[in-house]
Amino acid sequence: MIVLGIETSCDETGVAVVEDGQIRANLLTSQTDLHARFGGVVPELASRQHLVSLNFLLAQALDEAGLRFADLDGIAVTIGPGLVGALLVGVAAAKSLASVLDIPLIGVNHLEGHVEAAFLERPELQPPVIALIVSGGHTMITQLHDHGVFEILGSTIDDAAGEAFDKIARFIGLGFPGGPAIDALAVHGNADAYRFPRALMNDGTYDFSFSGLKTAVIRWIRERQDAGEEIDAGDLAASFQEAVVDVQVAKTLRAAEERRVSTVVVAGGVAANSRLRERMHSEGGAKGLTIVQPSPALCTDNGAMIAAAGIRRLARGERTSFDVSANPNLALA
Repeated sequence: MIVLGIETSCDETGVAVVEDGQIRANLLTSQTDLHARFGGVVPELASRQHLVSLNFLLAQALDEAGLRFADLDGIAVTIGPGLVGALLVGVAAAKSLASVLDIPLIGVNHLEGHVEAAFLERPELQPPVIALIVSGGHTMITQLHDHGVFEILGSTIDDAAGEAFDKIARFIGLGFPGGPAIDALAVHGNADAYRFPRALMNDGTYDFSFSGLKTAVIRWIRERQDAGEEIDAGDLAASFQEAVVDVQVAKTLRAAEERRVSTVVVAGGVAANSRLRERMHSEGGAKGLTIVQPSPALCTDNGAMIAAAGIRRLARGERTSFDVSANPNLALA
């Protein structure tokens, strides 16, 4: 079964071809440079850039896969959540292709795609798994009971982890996107240099809160600056990052133990964070858990994860009506 996947939920245009769990092509164009001058993603610009990139990527993906449009068995596309204008570009393209080719359209939840990325690289894995889905717009712990069947155990009550990274990075002049910049700077710092709050760490839930941490760090920086104290940038980045990672690791591993699930998947763009990967692997391994973290290329938004989820749904006989539209607030479960 061969499925073409289209991902346009935010500022990266992804097109991929996946055949029976094997990636034949996985292409991506990033808009980071376009949005960096504004300190964040500008929705209208993102939508227009998707229009510029999509047709080229479609042709290139098929060429790289050595296939024709006629070889495809289905078109999978992200229908939400995300930026509505950006989503609409991908949905319109997918509908057009599926209609012209007379093949099934499969609408995919963006977050489901992130989890399916783990199974692309580890096809031997079987549900159930505990999945930490952590990105610029989402931070949640879920239990995947079966492919496409999620139970949300906890989520952020305010900012997502990626938002917190971006806001602190912007405040200290690291630019956009903030997550990779803080990760790179933190390598040279001492994570124990400064102690920042770990919100909801021991509240007994699987929920997260990063807004208070962001505010506490900004206030702390201003107080030190007003006092004329020198702040080591590496120590600051490492200490802030550690506060975020501490809560993510503790709550995710506790969910796996309490739910008696032996496999943990860490998915989403922030899953590429080196400290999160290191600690999840070491601490999860010490507890006898199998920790699965997609390669960094499959953590970020990409078409392969959408195609992979589409294949699962197509194999179950699922089809998406052509009446479907983009849903920026699409729920996972």
